[in-house]
Amino acid sequence: MKKIINGRRYDTDTARELASDSYSNYTDFNYWEETLYRKNTGEYFLHGKGGANTQYAVAVDTNSWRGGERIMPMTIEEAQEWAEKHLDGNEYEKIFGTVEEGKKVVTFSLDAATIEKIAQGAAALGISKSDFIAKCVDANT
Repeated sequence: MKKIINGRRYDTDTARELASDSYSNYTDFNYWEETLYRKNTGEYFLHGKGGANTQYAVAVDTNSWRGGERIMPMTIEEAQEWAEKHLDGNEYEKIFGTVEEGKKVVTFSLDAATIEKIAQGAAALGISKSDFIAKCVDANT
């Protein structure tokens, strides 16, 4: 499925499928299936489809419904929340990385030179890149 939402293209054929969950089968009005995707840009979205008795239902007449589908853009926090509800711990960490108590996974876009400086600084101090960034922020606040 391809959909343009707020001037952004979401395409299940070109995005990377990360995980999915479902209930029942196509013959059940309560059937639903959801798949979490990540675009090459790092954006997340959910593709959902379901039967006439689900949130994906589409009205076709007065009091008459059929199954449907839709794409919903998600922030990383929303994607993580979905994953917490629908995946086990191993599947979650395969997508978002190892969960460390008190830390949260975030996504940033940085130029290659900045990434290299972070890596060099972290290596020089013998710490992780995350800890290096935290030290830099602490030193400047």
